Amino acid sequence: MHVPDGFIDATTSLATGAVAVAGVGLALRGARRELDDRTAPMAGLVATFVFAGQMMNFPVGAGTSGHLLGGTLAAVLAGPWTAVLAITVVLLVQALLMADGGITALGTNVTLMALVAVVVGWLVFRGMRAVLPRRTTSVAPAAAIGAFASVPAAALAFTGIYAVGGTAPVPLDAVLAAMLSWHLVIGLGEAAITGLVVASVVAVRPDLVHGARDALATRRLEIRQAAGA
Repeated sequence: MHVPDGFIDATTSLATGAVAVAGVGLALRGARRELDDRTAPMAGLVATFVFAGQMMNFPVGAGTSGHLLGGTLAAVLAGPWTAVLAITVVLLVQALLMADGGITALGTNVTLMALVAVVVGWLVFRGMRAVLPRRTTSVAPAAAIGAFASVPAAALAFTGIYAVGGTAPVPLDAVLAAMLSWHLVIGLGEAAITGLVVASVVAVRPDLVHGARDALATRRLEIRQAAGA
């Protein structure tokens, strides 16, 4: 998913850079409402896990491989605004220190993985939480579905960016077919990893999981009502 230098023209790269700056600016303001003494360490752990996860590729067939995007995982554990910041920091470190993703393409990569993947994953997660039972056991399945949806969404967003400013000699229909086919499979791996990690944390410390707060509030209300009866 990392876009290298020279794959997108300068004008489009500047445009995605502006989108990334605006998105990160909003996230800086929004994260103030999510971060406190308990959740700040979780944000650091999430960034570290995503960084490590993106270094481990898994095969998806035909000689291709993919890696964890981590947007939905970060949003469910630490909150969507904090997730945008965490993924952005990961991408910045990768681009500057490891040459993973181009410097001129940093805005594009942030837009795809820190904005599109996080927003789509979080919205799908919230949608699933609205229809699933309001229990902590529903958090992990909802996170897995959101994670799966976030990957092809980011792939489609990349295809749109490539359609506007792509410089590689590859036809748009070939890019679309390749991105969707590969990333639907990658999405299955993303869903499995996200579901397992979220389920593990919820089982031990549900109070630290941002996406489980509504379920915990409902459970406390039920306990208080039962005690009052």
